Amino acid sequence: MKQRSYAIVALIMGFWFVISFITNIIGPLIPDIIDNFRLTHLTLAGFIPMSFFLAYGIMSIPAGLMIERFSQKTVLAIGFALPLVGSLLFAWMPTFPVLLASSFTIGLGMAMLQTTINPLTRVAGGEENFAFFSVLGQLVFGAASFVSPFVYAGLVERLTSGNEQTGFVGLLQRLTPADLPWASLYWLFAFVLVAVLIVVLCVRFPRIELREEECSGGLHSYKELLRNKYVYLFFLGMLAYTASEQGVANWISEFLRQYHGLDPQWVGAPVVGRFWGYMSVGCLIGLIALRLWDARQVLKVSGLLALASLSAALFGSARLSVAAFPAVGFSISVMFSIIMSTALNSVERYHGSFAGILCTGIAGGAVGPLVVGWLGDWVGLRAALLFVCATILYIVSIAFWARPLVVNRHVRLSELFRKERA
Repeated sequence: MKQRSYAIVALIMGFWFVISFITNIIGPLIPDIIDNFRLTHLTLAGFIPMSFFLAYGIMSIPAGLMIERFSQKTVLAIGFALPLVGSLLFAWMPTFPVLLASSFTIGLGMAMLQTTINPLTRVAGGEENFAFFSVLGQLVFGAASFVSPFVYAGLVERLTSGNEQTGFVGLLQRLTPADLPWASLYWLFAFVLVAVLIVVLCVRFPRIELREEECSGGLHSYKELLRNKYVYLFFLGMLAYTASEQGVANWISEFLRQYHGLDPQWVGAPVVGRFWGYMSVGCLIGLIALRLWDARQVLKVSGLLALASLSAALFGSARLSVAAFPAVGFSISVMFSIIMSTALNSVERYHGSFAGILCTGIAGGAVGPLVVGWLGDWVGLRAALLFVCATILYIVSIAFWARPLVVNRHVRLSELFRKERA
């Protein structure tokens, strides 16, 4: 008898919120980090997201092996404990080198959590509901990314108002250096993570039985996969996607400040929030698009929209730029799932091992912001962000050379509505 626990699913949605709230706050903080630590080169600021996503690349495959060997509670507990350690590390010693170490430590934990949560969702909610809850998780993830910049802006406003704060904000005010009000976020992360860790230790989770595609294969599976040129090409596709996503998201606020003189807290942070919010909306519309058209055709259209939106953001007026950056998030929203599904559908076996290789490509999130920052020191941030056009073009190229063994099932629009009425 299969057990379903929608209370566990609700808890998992809470996990997604916490993961996203912490993960995607880096972009809005970039201008403050540059100012407060007196960074004279944009490259140095690019090292912060690099340290976070480098940890993803390192931990993705080992995390998959851990959930095969240890209980999900153990992996979840370690996954939340590492971000707690990283948050406390910077909260106690708010210096730039410590921030890099903190970001790396937080990234290690987040990689473990994301690897564990997906199979746990399938078991707790049931295989027949897995697709629905996966999409719901993406929406919660996007909602948290939308909210976190506003929390940051509101918190900094209160801490810099010159007034004595009370309650929890007053506690943060006493714990945080006056010249680093944004560092209070790391105390907030620590409090939240302590609460989540207590919940994890108290809750009884259903036993995970991994499916074949969720398991990591032996060494022979990796050797066979690495003899396939398409494995490398799809891995580069995953690198290109995360480089594009993070390369834009982490530099939006600084770009708006440099070229349009817009305030990072009041304008930059909300624009970053809308970038992630529009991405959630794009995921929903993408689900409908993938029911109507071949995934490769959807990828072509999303790529063209992303290039047009990014060009408008970089070369348009301040008002157009503020509107176009979130549109980039909307345009690229379906790319991750299309790359992943097309890649896995292009090999006959060892899907678990291949998924581990592809997830390692999330390390592209370390490459994108760093390359943009490095180029920005040489040619300016506007020209540097054109690097993202190159990564998007590579993603679009997948639609032309990919030959999946199985293509996504799609129907005519009239058939879709007929099925919904039925």
